[in-house]
Amino acid sequence: MLQRVERALGLRTNPIVFFASAAFIVLFVAAAAVFPAQISTVFGSLAEWISASLGWLYILLVTVFVGFVVIIGFSRYGKLRLGPDGARPEYTNWAWFAMLFTAGIGSVLMFYGVAGPVSHLAENPMNMSGETAVAEAAINFELYHYGLHAWGVFGLAGLSLAYFCYRRGMPLRIRSAFHPIFGDRIHGPLGHAIDIFTVLGTVFGVAVTLGLAGSQVNAGITRVTGFGESNGLQAGIIAIITVGAIVSVALGLDRGIRRLGQLNMTLAIVLMAFVAIAGPTAFVFQGFVQSIGYYFQNFLEFSFWNQAYNDDGWQGAWTVFIWAWQISWAPFVGLFVARISYGRTIREFILGVLFAPLAFTMVWFSVFGGAALDIELNGAGGLAAVVDETLQVALFAMLEQLPLATITSLLALVIICIFFITSADSASLVLDTLTSGDDENSLARQRVFWAVSLGAIALVLLLAGGLDALSNVVTVTGLPFLIILALMSFSLLKALREEDTRPRAESGGPEERSEEPVSADGGGESRTREGEVTQSR
Repeated sequence: MLQRVERALGLRTNPIVFFASAAFIVLFVAAAAVFPAQISTVFGSLAEWISASLGWLYILLVTVFVGFVVIIGFSRYGKLRLGPDGARPEYTNWAWFAMLFTAGIGSVLMFYGVAGPVSHLAENPMNMSGETAVAEAAINFELYHYGLHAWGVFGLAGLSLAYFCYRRGMPLRIRSAFHPIFGDRIHGPLGHAIDIFTVLGTVFGVAVTLGLAGSQVNAGITRVTGFGESNGLQAGIIAIITVGAIVSVALGLDRGIRRLGQLNMTLAIVLMAFVAIAGPTAFVFQGFVQSIGYYFQNFLEFSFWNQAYNDDGWQGAWTVFIWAWQISWAPFVGLFVARISYGRTIREFILGVLFAPLAFTMVWFSVFGGAALDIELNGAGGLAAVVDETLQVALFAMLEQLPLATITSLLALVIICIFFITSADSASLVLDTLTSGDDENSLARQRVFWAVSLGAIALVLLLAGGLDALSNVVTVTGLPFLIILALMSFSLLKALREEDTRPRAESGGPEERSEEPVSADGGGESRTREGEVTQSR
């Protein structure tokens, strides 16, 4: 029946995964639009229960994931190549590092670069004594949230996908990572369920990001122009971002997202350099150097700190939410990272995916967070009160304390919009890859459907309860994929242990491959003799 519906609509998908995911999304959007208060209450109660009862599980497993990928990287398996034994990387180290950032959390850094450290300074969740200790911890909480732990989650998903695709010749699907555990059952209902959970987690995780975009851009426009904040303006902003994502999808990966991403990274670095120079330059660089030592010295304490003796809900609202959010992004970022990592050794993969983004994150928070803390502690102050009222306006309030505030605020608005357009665009491409059939080219209308779905969910959640509704939904939907990631690590370890008894993979570079994963833009696919997807070049 689903095949007949698919043919009638002119689609090319995996019907079970696509229609089950689409049906849930359509029903959720309809229910949230008709019963916003009830939906907000239900997800709020579920999120509160998860944070109170299972928050420790999020914190423990995310830390375990970091340890797992590091151990794998420095074990004897670190020498294995993601591909045949003679394979070599398709991209230079510089190009690879640059693309890692475009796939990661640049949009989140724009939102929390100032808001996070200033909020943590005011709340002092560890109940530290002394202004210096509280300020150091405030910066370190953001490095904890967006450093090795975040990229450990992304790295686990990316390594698993790359290994099973390039080394075992399996399709670039989440279900492929579970073959050592479930065998050929991954091709049946079990595999469909894994892919459906993956799609839903990705959809809601990216929708949260789009919601943050709408609220932050709205706050920025209000701060710069005096135009009042409203649901209508936020809806218009999300609509514009969604249209931008649709246009980028239509242009394709090379002409759309890649060029837009490179432009945005350049603009973000220009803004960061301006803040470092126009702000407290010496303080920023002193803080950067000091943060390196503080981060690694206190790594274990922060990794296992669970607010067990002073639980006031802070960790549920921050750490648990952020872990759930990043877990929901893991398939999206992992698939992209896997796609660009052919030919690298596992050790190169782990070192690059974990430590290159960590270095950039340290610089980013040292500049934006350091400048904000200096203003709060030694300058005009007042940022803590602004952040306490609304997180969205924090970046713009800090820029107002520096020269050329209007110009830099407008630049920040442009960067935020482009970051979110590329996030929505990339997610649409990945979602289409996860739900498309394995035997025909992807259709633009399918990718447009996912872009529209992301915008619709972000909009109805904002109208249903604002940022609280967004965070509650992602906390709930992140739980199934937390379990999936835990099983994925076990499955990858099982597969790596089988390497000792497997025949050696044949040598060959990228040009000698007969099988390739589905491309991120869903185009140029064909079916191999074994029934797996390849990309025509």
